[in-house]
Amino acid sequence: MANQNQNDQNQMNIELPEDVAEGTYSNLAIISHSPQEFVIDFIRVMPGVPKAKVKSRILLTPEHAKRLMKALADNVKKYEQQFGTINDKDMPNLPLNFGPTAQA
Repeated sequence: MANQNQNDQNQMNIELPEDVAEGTYSNLAIISHSPQEFVIDFIRVMPGVPKAKVKSRILLTPEHAKRLMKALADNVKKYEQQFGTINDKDMPNLPLNFGPTAQA
């Protein structure tokens, strides 16, 4: 019974509002950092359009950024085991004119 109470204390309810559940498509992410935080800007680049807007910006502590990196690496590994290797050698070299880097 004590183990069950400990498990109940470690659980968190997470709410996913409908507007967030729809997601936001991004095909480019730009990552910058300061000593206190990592900033990830998610951008949607459209063919033939010379300007792209940041669709979402996420700020993370360095510790959380490292946990996210490990979680992404683990998920990519699992994805490739199930669906095959992800081809990343044909990445376009985009000329980016993207304002200042994050400062805190």
